[in-house]
Amino acid sequence: MKYLQQRGLDRLICRLKQPFLGICIGMQLMCRRSEEGNTDCLGVFNHDVVRFRPSEGIKIPHIGWNSLHNTNSPLFDGLPDNPFVYFVHSYYAAVGDDTVATSSYAEPFSAALQRGNYYALQFHPEKSGSVGEIILKNFMSRCSQI
Repeated sequence: MKYLQQRGLDRLICRLKQPFLGICIGMQLMCRRSEEGNTDCLGVFNHDVVRFRPSEGIKIPHIGWNSLHNTNSPLFDGLPDNPFVYFVHSYYAAVGDDTVATSSYAEPFSAALQRGNYYALQFHPEKSGSVGEIILKNFMSRCSQI
């Protein structure tokens, strides 16, 4: 956040009218607040970002392939039910009003968020094979519509 603020990008990002995609920490920075560094973020999404809590059988960070559920966005057009994508993260946004896909690691969390022209993915589409390729193509098709 400090990097974005020092360069005025925090104000710029929040005024964008074209499609914008945040990936991994980019999604977290688009939320209201993060436990990581107790940081106020951009506030595009009305979600707080919290750290996974250690528990039996849960390794932090969460690294690996998990399926998406409850997909509800044009980003996921053309995908099979419950596609697998690749995650690497220790923090997550809880499921809420802007959630357009969920996954689960110890508990359900937002795998993707969307509000207006803002899209965000907690997972890495660039590491998620053909599923990630379709998601990125779907996002690019949103960009070409403006």
